[in-house]
Amino acid sequence: MIAYINAKIINVNDPEISKGLLLVNNGVIEYVGEYRDFADEYKVVDCNNKYILPGFIDSHTHVGNWGEGTGDYDGNESTNPITPAVRAFDSINIEHSSFRDALDGGVTTVCVTPGSGNNIGGQMCAIKTGGDNLDSMLLKNYVGMKAALGENPKRFYGQVKNTFPSTRMGNAHAIRKTLAKVQDLISKEKDVDYELKPLIDVLECKVPLRVHAHRADDILTAIRIAEEFSIDLQIEHGTDSARIADYLAKKKVKVNLGPSFWNRAKVETQSVSFKTAAVLAKSGVEFSLISDHPFYPIQFTNIALSLAHAEGLTREQALRAYTLTPAKFLGVDDRVGSLEKGKDADFTIWDGDPFSIYSKLESTYINGIRY
Repeated sequence: MIAYINAKIINVNDPEISKGLLLVNNGVIEYVGEYRDFADEYKVVDCNNKYILPGFIDSHTHVGNWGEGTGDYDGNESTNPITPAVRAFDSINIEHSSFRDALDGGVTTVCVTPGSGNNIGGQMCAIKTGGDNLDSMLLKNYVGMKAALGENPKRFYGQVKNTFPSTRMGNAHAIRKTLAKVQDLISKEKDVDYELKPLIDVLECKVPLRVHAHRADDILTAIRIAEEFSIDLQIEHGTDSARIADYLAKKKVKVNLGPSFWNRAKVETQSVSFKTAAVLAKSGVEFSLISDHPFYPIQFTNIALSLAHAEGLTREQALRAYTLTPAKFLGVDDRVGSLEKGKDADFTIWDGDPFSIYSKLESTYINGIRY
């Protein structure tokens, strides 16, 4: 039982508290708010002139499955453009340096996803970034089915292997054909092959199809496919999403946006900008902000937040996009995403304003344990 006193608490939805109190009991938040009396048995940690935030949640990463060398690379099962049965969870190495990077950035929950080499790449999972073993760190398995349009599948198969798909037409066809096959088997009450069975949950809207799409035309293709099959859709990256922000709002399409701190490495990412988030917010599009680690280093999450704030997001909007919104997208907002009574004690302590480049993260807590 620990009482964190005198903290400046920045929470989602709530006004900033200048002299706040956070009570943690057995890894769960017991109280958060203005200072009040509490029992003598609490150990007291004085956080005077320090800031407490919810742990950041990154809804699109390759933490633990995308190594620093080819020997650690488990991101894409690049033997078939359609691999819905593979699970990112089975390729995660918790000894990898990316977990330390996440903790150093105050990121307490990540969605680990297969890469975008395949048109249908496999199952995403949500895990904590600290724990004794991977199974104990699991928050929720199968939070989304990864899919991809654009240049990556074309390059993996059309250019490198000289096989299908080699065009954007082929990308769309590969996804449509697979979904149609499963849909047809369901309608005829026939068994669905093990390799395709995870797509039943997509067609029944139990999990979203999360489609890698940078360019506006690819985003629109993803929307057409989603509407044809009446499935839930989330867009991954959405570099050009500002161009069609009003349309995305009309269609109620969710976007996992980013990384905006990037070097225009692809022909599809020439319009990458921190201004995009504010455009989406103004249009009423629901979005999270992502690192796509290792493509933007997850340990510098607060810098990405600060730059999004500098380009038009309010502090609350920026924080929400890296906490409660991704928690909702992943279906884990009952446990994480904000500092609330009964939620997991996942939080961070900073020596100054976390929206300043000069501030330092002092501590990252997961389930009340300091990492």
